Amino acid sequence: MSVVDVYNLNKEKVSEIELLDEVFDVPIKKHVLHQVIESQLSNRRSGTASAKSRSEVKASGRKLWRQKGTGRARAGSSASPTRKGGGVAFGPGLRSYKYTVPKKIRKAALRMALTDKRQRDRLIVIDGFDLPEIKTKNFLEAMANFDVGKALIVTEEKKENLEKSSRNVPWVKVMRYEGVNVYDVLNHDLLFLEQSSIGKIQEALT
Repeated sequence: MSVVDVYNLNKEKVSEIELLDEVFDVPIKKHVLHQVIESQLSNRRSGTASAKSRSEVKASGRKLWRQKGTGRARAGSSASPTRKGGGVAFGPGLRSYKYTVPKKIRKAALRMALTDKRQRDRLIVIDGFDLPEIKTKNFLEAMANFDVGKALIVTEEKKENLEKSSRNVPWVKVMRYEGVNVYDVLNHDLLFLEQSSIGKIQEALT
């Protein structure tokens, strides 16, 4: 087992905690991480881009002019893609970009992401994120103690004071342990784990 320090919001060491090697010390396989992240990003796409084809454009079905004798090119429909106001040839349509990755692979990838943060000393365990009041200034003062860049904060339960104090801070994201995912873990420079949430995460991933 790996032993890491537990800090309070003043960056004072208050205790230590053991992390399971099965979750925080596993071999990292980049192709697995890539597969899961691609799936997450694809599932976020709305797929609502759409253009009307010639059959969907509101236009008369009458032939514009007779086939021969006018000196002009042959034309059958004003909805033709070659005409102004006509339909779009091979345009985008409604579609779903979603595809699923097996649960076993998703769990393995999350263990790899947590391992990456621990190995690069980007994992900080906090004894608790209990702010006394909803105030962004107090939250920023606490974060300044850790020289934070882009940070992901994971808590065990809903922390209203924390969530409301941090929601106007663009470089911080707060979520509960149930929502921890590979993309957010790797997309943030620092990972803050509330001490009480670690047991829940380890239970879910072992």
